[in-house]
Amino acid sequence: MNSTILKTASNYLLPILLLFSIFLLLRGHYHPGGGFVGGLIASIAFVLHSFTHGTDATLRLLRIHPGSLIPVGLGLAALSMFAPMLGGQPVMTGLWLEEPLPVIGMVGSALFFDLGVYLVVVGVVLTILFTISQYSE
Repeated sequence: MNSTILKTASNYLLPILLLFSIFLLLRGHYHPGGGFVGGLIASIAFVLHSFTHGTDATLRLLRIHPGSLIPVGLGLAALSMFAPMLGGQPVMTGLWLEEPLPVIGMVGSALFFDLGVYLVVVGVVLTILFTISQYSE
């Protein structure tokens, strides 16, 4: 796509959409949002960049293949699920820090589970779309 307006807009929209996806990730365990929705918004940001700059440029921007995010996200989500068992509590029991962190708020195992889901969603969506776009070129 050779639209100058779209290329310029995507350069500004990429960081804004990524910030919004992190906002949705962080507010997800208190309000609507979370890892799934945040991951979809982040994926949309990179897909928009891919449409305007090409898949290879977006892969260079990411620096790692999105497929490698999938096992990292699954591992993080699984670790946050089973961590309470180390303390003799049931699986997926919420563990929370005593004091809230500035900007983020209360940090607990739910946030790490959401982060794992976020990474899996970004990895799956981008792997599928980039694979399709590379074969269609």
